[in-house]
Amino acid sequence: MTTPESDAVRLGPNDVVRFLLELFALFSLGYWGYLAWPFPWPGVLFMIGVPLFAAVVWALFRSPKAVVPLDPVGRALVEILVFGSAAAAWFMLGLPLIGAGFAVVAVISGVINGRSELTKGDNE
Repeated sequence: MTTPESDAVRLGPNDVVRFLLELFALFSLGYWGYLAWPFPWPGVLFMIGVPLFAAVVWALFRSPKAVVPLDPVGRALVEILVFGSAAAAWFMLGLPLIGAGFAVVAVISGVINGRSELTKGDNE
């Protein structure tokens, strides 16, 4: 018999940071779509479409309850694609400090998360 404590999801500080990184990545891609393309039609389509595409890719392949389960390398590649695109968007907008800061935080968080996923997989 399982207890409610054993089924509880434990969120650590890196989980919160990763969630904020995901939200900032979606915001970054939408902001890039709004500013990088002429308004209204290409800008509106990219402002809505690019973050939506990134969210669908993340939900399908990278989320904790992903529809398509991947090995650690595949999950890392999806994460690099989404977070790298968001960092590149800031560089293209002429704001390299934001892009570099985001990239550094994303890499540190990704390494911490990847190591915890690998050790968790070894224990199962």
